[in-house]
Amino acid sequence: MKSAVAPFPWRSLQHLAARQLGWTPQVFWAATPRELAAALGLERQAAPMERDRFDALRRAYPDT
Repeated sequence: MKSAVAPFPWRSLQHLAARQLGWTPQVFWAATPRELAAALGLERQAAPMERDRFDALRRAYPDT
């Protein structure tokens, strides 16, 4: 039976860390996934808040 989930791309990430960042295997394995993503510029950026959401928050939490 074939798994529906693709395996995590460790080898590709190791390659990127070594080639682009100059990391040794020890540095790679000591880094957290968040640190690796930040170093490679892979962090997800939050979408800007929509105006209607901003207005709803202002109504819910007015400056008084």
